[in-house]
Amino acid sequence: MELSKNMRELKSILYGDSETEPVPEACSQLTREFFKDNTMQLLIISLPKFNLETRKDATQVVANLQRQQVQYRLIASDYFETNMDLIDILINGYEDTTMTLHYGAMLRECIRHQIVAKYVLESPHLKKFFDYIQLPNFDIAADAAATFKELLTRHKSTVAEFLSKNYEWFFDEYNSKLLESSNYVTRRQAVKLLGDMLLDRSNSHVMTQYVSSRDNLRILMNLLRESSKSIQIEAFHVFKLFAANQNKPSDITGILITNRNKLLRLLGDLKVDKEDEQFEADKAQVMKEIAALEPSDDHSAEDSVK
Repeated sequence: MELSKNMRELKSILYGDSETEPVPEACSQLTREFFKDNTMQLLIISLPKFNLETRKDATQVVANLQRQQVQYRLIASDYFETNMDLIDILINGYEDTTMTLHYGAMLRECIRHQIVAKYVLESPHLKKFFDYIQLPNFDIAADAAATFKELLTRHKSTVAEFLSKNYEWFFDEYNSKLLESSNYVTRRQAVKLLGDMLLDRSNSHVMTQYVSSRDNLRILMNLLRESSKSIQIEAFHVFKLFAANQNKPSDITGILITNRNKLLRLLGDLKVDKEDEQFEADKAQVMKEIAALEPSDDHSAEDSVK
């Protein structure tokens, strides 16, 4: 009871209430004390023992403290330099259905710190997310997908470095476990996130590598043929990168020529629900590129859409 009351008071200091705004000086003092006394560790480790309401309050307190600045410094970021084991606990929360949504929300707030995102990306934990995203419990799978997206989009330079160093294993897993998953929601989220990553300027080197692979092209062509309109549209945004590549490898050109008629028919029928001039312009450009392709002399590809 006492603990619940204390947690409500902490939340009230940080967020204010219906009558008062939070006081910056009080927030700064609370932030300093919280990290100095290692209350953060105690709170995370003890969370499973709290009742549901106290867990919710604790989650909001931890989330808020990640953003609190004291003398223009994010104290939480400095704190994690020597307390990264707490991130391990938060990630392992995906193994415990009663804790996932609380630990997951805390984890995403902690990933706001570049030092934490870099740690998770470079740790063995990252591979676990390919499985967490496909857990049968929808809420837990959705939470894991939200964290995965945050890891791969928030800190541009960290992500670009990670993808360049880990290209082979990461995209092998991404393609086989997510883009070719039997689960519709997984495929839809994965192709959308893939587009977000490849269309980001900071990942241009990775994008060039991705669109030079015939296996990747085959996967995207199959996604273009899905019955789901939303998957087709997201797949198009990645497929257009293959078509627009001015330095296509000859086997990519060969596959596009072999499937030219099917692709032009498919793209001709592809419509978005509400009028979108940019989409129509992109589609017209892609169709023009494919229609104009000439076979290269050195290679002819026999691959076609399954």
